[in-house]
Order: sequence, then C-alpha cells, then structure tokens
Amino acid sequence: MPKTVHDIFVIGGGVNGCGIARDAQGRGYSVYLAEMDDLASGTSSTATKLIHGGLRYLEQYDFGLVRESLIEREVIWAMAPHIVKPLRFVLPYQKGLRPRWILRAGLFLYDHIGGRKKLPATKTINLTKHPAGKPLRDGYRTGFEYSDCWVDDARLVLLNARDAADKGADINTRTKVIAARREGDLWAVDVQHLASGETETIAARMLINAAGPWADRVLGTIEGRGNDHNVRLVKGSHIVVEKLFNHDRCYIFQNPDGRIIFAIPYEDDFTLIGTTDQDYEGDPADVAISSEELSYLCDAASEYFRQPVKRSQVVWAYAGVRPLFDDGTAKAQETSREFVLKLDAKPGAAPLLNVLGGKLTTFRVLADEALDHIEQQLGRKGPEWTVGSTLPGGDFDIGSFGDELRRLSADYPFLLPTHLHRLLRQYGTRARDLLGDAKSLVDLGENFGADLTAREVDYQMKNEWAVTVEDILWRRTKLGLRFGKRDIKALKTYLDKARQGDAG
Repeated sequence: MPKTVHDIFVIGGGVNGCGIARDAQGRGYSVYLAEMDDLASGTSSTATKLIHGGLRYLEQYDFGLVRESLIEREVIWAMAPHIVKPLRFVLPYQKGLRPRWILRAGLFLYDHIGGRKKLPATKTINLTKHPAGKPLRDGYRTGFEYSDCWVDDARLVLLNARDAADKGADINTRTKVIAARREGDLWAVDVQHLASGETETIAARMLINAAGPWADRVLGTIEGRGNDHNVRLVKGSHIVVEKLFNHDRCYIFQNPDGRIIFAIPYEDDFTLIGTTDQDYEGDPADVAISSEELSYLCDAASEYFRQPVKRSQVVWAYAGVRPLFDDGTAKAQETSREFVLKLDAKPGAAPLLNVLGGKLTTFRVLADEALDHIEQQLGRKGPEWTVGSTLPGGDFDIGSFGDELRRLSADYPFLLPTHLHRLLRQYGTRARDLLGDAKSLVDLGENFGADLTAREVDYQMKNEWAVTVEDILWRRTKLGLRFGKRDIKALKTYLDKARQGDAG
C-alpha cells in the first residue's frame, strides 16, 4: 500500500465528479480525481447547455426537482457570471397541444416555487407584434416568455476542476482506473496513465464512483461487482445551424409526440437545436447522432419557423448519453432527472459512494449531499462553503460584465472587441493572467485562426489540462465551428511540438 493516503478518490471528471472534488477539497479533505479521457469529455459537454428548472418536469410532478433546480439557477449564475448568462425563452401557444391554461399554470409555478430574485418574471406576448414572432410561421399569435440561464457546460466542469486543484486536489486526466479493492479500511486503486502507459496504486479512505454513463462498468472493476445495474442510458442529440433569427430570445417548441425542443442563439452566429430522447445501448464513447434524429430535429423546428430548417444547413451535430437512474419508467423522456447517491459502507471496511443520475443544474446540490455521506464516514473537517463562492474568473458581480469588458479593453487596446469579449466570456478575470504583459498581437504568438493564439493554447495546456485539438476547439472553446482544415493542421503541429518538448 502506498505511503500517501488520500481521503477521497473520485472516479470521473464530469460535472459531478469535479463538483464533489471541489467541495471536498474546500472542506479540508485531500482528493485524488482520475478521468480516463479529458475533463467533460462525456455527458457534461453534450448537454443543451442550460441551467434551468426544467419546465416539462412539472408534467411529471417532479416538483422537488424543479424547485431545487430553479433555486440553483441564480446560485450558479453568481458563482460564474462569465460563463453563465440569463436567457428569455419564448413558448408559442400551439392549438391542439397543451391547453393555454396548463401553460399559464406551469409558468406561474415556475415563477414562484424557486425563489427567483434577479431573473425577470414570465409574461404573455403578442407574437404578431413582438420581434420573437417574426421568424415564426403565420398563425402563432400568443406566446409566453420566461427566464432560465445558459452555461458553457464544458467550462463549468473545467472551472470546478481548476478550483479543486488550486485548493490542493490532485486532478489527473487521461488516467484510467483498472481495478479497485478494499484492503481493510482503505481502498487500493490501480490506475494507468494512458499517455505513458505507466501504472500505480493510489490509496484512499473513501471511493466515489462518479463515472456517469460508465458507472455500472466501473463497478465491474471494483471487487468483481460486474452485475450491478443502476444506470439507464438515454441518448440526446443536437444540431447547430447558421443563425435562424437576429433577436436574443430562445424558443421552446412543443411537438405532437409530447416532447419539446429548444432553439437557442449559439456562439453569436449560430442556432443550437435540441434535444432528442432515446434509450441507448453500447459503449457511451461511440454515441453519435443518427440520420433519423437529424431529420427529427430539422422537421420539428420547421413546424414553427417560417423558413424550413434543412439538413444542408447543419454545420455541426453532437450527441451524448445521459446516465439517468433506472427507475423503471417506460419512456426515456419520462425517466427522472433526479440524482441518487448509493452508499456501500460496512463496519471496518472502506466506504464506496455511487453517484447515479442527475442533471447539470443540480451538480452543486449533488456535491453537497455527497459531502454529507463523506462526513458521516470520514468525520467532519470544514463547513459548507459553496453557496456564495465563485469559480475561477467569476469574481465580479452579476450585471457588471460590460464594466469588466471596458476595463480589459482599456488595458489591451490592440485586441479586437470580439476577441476581448470571447476571452472574458471564457476566462473571466483570469483573462488577465492569460494575456499577461502583452503589448501587441505579436506578443501573443502564432494566430491559428479565429483569434486563437499560441499564448492562449499555452495557457490551456498549463492551466486547463488541454492536450488535443479536440480539447481546445470543442471543450475549452467552441472555435471548432470557425476553424478550417489548414487551421486545425497548424494547431495540431504546434501541440505535437509542445508534447515533444515536454518529453525531451
């Protein structure tokens, strides 16, 4: 058994694993986290990117989940005002689907059960006069406008990991757990560092299985528990098309099959449309949007928009697997998004906590409840602290983004406003750490395209665990939407040289 013993070993670098690591390290526990790929490389970067209550969950009488999620909207917004922003959603009334009174009643609850303070309330709008009505087909007269929030999901995960590491956590990407066994009151966890192929054994007092879609598989590596079944895999797919409308509202559209889809302004020049709900079998790493799903999303959006959405307009599509707790529900879309924490603890044996289900919005609450179990098993070390805390770069007030942008522009006048805006949106106040003493564009090094410079890439490799082109273009940023083949080749060449330099 290794001499160094961590309090907690976390398996999984998604939003739940990184949220738990951050909370635990902040309370004084020592944490080792292992992620077999990149941070947020699974479910946590393939969401609809909303911090929301989940209006449709009211139909399933999931009032507790909705209330909890609504409360968290403003908590997370205050934690990370650079990567979270408020949105206004427009729900057109569609005759023959949900009655008008049900929509009003649902939105009344949405406004009043979640402690809304800063987000605007719901209102009824006339779509024949409101800007949100112009892109829609004729015939839509009444709409309901309500509030939720958008988040850069992959960066939310990354910033939790960064804060955990800043507090002392040992965060290890490309590190796969190959076995775990109890040795008395400790866990011996065998890991393989995939870049080097080297293996080592990590000792910990408690093991947290937060592997998301791989949670049941991970259990198979733990003392032979290969027959456990806890997770229902549900695939959700999205498409991104060139911008469909010029205003800043989002849409939530009802479909005759009972599902809803969103159409959301995305990365300034695009519109994000999603999602689907289908049961999924197979390796979560192989998930991809199907031709049928692509057609479904185009057709569903075309029922509402004046100009039909065609497959030829799709510039990017992605799919992810939601690891929902298997509650036996017949339909994938009706499976609860509530999380379940299952503790396996016997006297004298090292405890195991399995994290199952959940949604992006409730990651902080999940971490807080996980810490209740950790404290019961390992003893209390520090107080609850995440409410009122900020994630890295988020140490400015809600509503003051414009002021921060003006100050950043004054200090770095040689950068274009669009470039500064993107840096502030992604890094918040830590954009200054990235830019440092730069006095001109030359100081930022090679420009690979879309204002991605060598200095930013170096920052991501040093501070954000970035390794591959995909890490940088699709998780640390979404600049993959703007990169051409030559840009990608230049970036890959730079990364390869950087890795060779490290190896030397």
